[in-house]
Amino acid sequence: MESLIAIATLAIIGYMVGSVKVINQGYEGIVERLGRYQRTLRPGLNFVVPLLDTVLVETTREQLLDIEPQSAITKDNVTIIVNAVMYWKIVSVEQAYYEVENLEEALSNMVLTTLRSEIGQMDLRETVSSRTEINKAILRELKQATESWGVEVTRVEVQEITLSEELRRALEAERTAESKRRAALSEAEATVESIRRISRALDEKNAGDVLRYLVAQDYVEANQKLGASSNAKIIFMDPKALNEAIDNLMATDDNYGGGSESASGPDSLP
Repeated sequence: MESLIAIATLAIIGYMVGSVKVINQGYEGIVERLGRYQRTLRPGLNFVVPLLDTVLVETTREQLLDIEPQSAITKDNVTIIVNAVMYWKIVSVEQAYYEVENLEEALSNMVLTTLRSEIGQMDLRETVSSRTEINKAILRELKQATESWGVEVTRVEVQEITLSEELRRALEAERTAESKRRAALSEAEATVESIRRISRALDEKNAGDVLRYLVAQDYVEANQKLGASSNAKIIFMDPKALNEAIDNLMATDDNYGGGSESASGPDSLP
């Protein structure tokens, strides 16, 4: 009799222990009774029916899915290599278990499909310079596509876009040519502005000042070129003497013009 009581006591204790299920914070569980979904277990102390109930526990914390480098083709038919990471979490353990087979594999394939689709709508320049826009577009598409799976995609980031070595060299050459073109354009604009200033000065009849400016500019440039040679001997002219030479040149031109006018004026008539 005592043996039967002991056996019954142990069975009751075992049943009670087996009926207790503790779910840790950050996890949830689903209860299947005889193969069918019964209910969802929340963090804390829960009770189930031993032998009849099966408990499946899954984390609800945010998880990282690393997408290995994959090839993609841009709108202008350039093949590039991209890789990305996705952060996601389960918001419904029931849907995550019953709505999709192999959740992580399905998420990975969904990211790749969406990533290639977005890159295929952009040319190479847009793809390289619009990484933030690509991330936002992929995130928006994945949120809609995975909602029925009980999953929330919180962030997607394209980490690296790799070009072939030949394509990279071609882009570098193109950027160098563009930089030279802009430099030449800036120099041309500066020359045009100088011509405009000279034209305005001539309009104001300041020919002497304009001549001094031009001669002084040539003088400085000539000295710079001479100084670039290691064996050149440079003789600097006194700026005062330079100004006097210019004044004398202008005075000579004025006298020459005046003399011609005097020779052909009224006083020279018989």
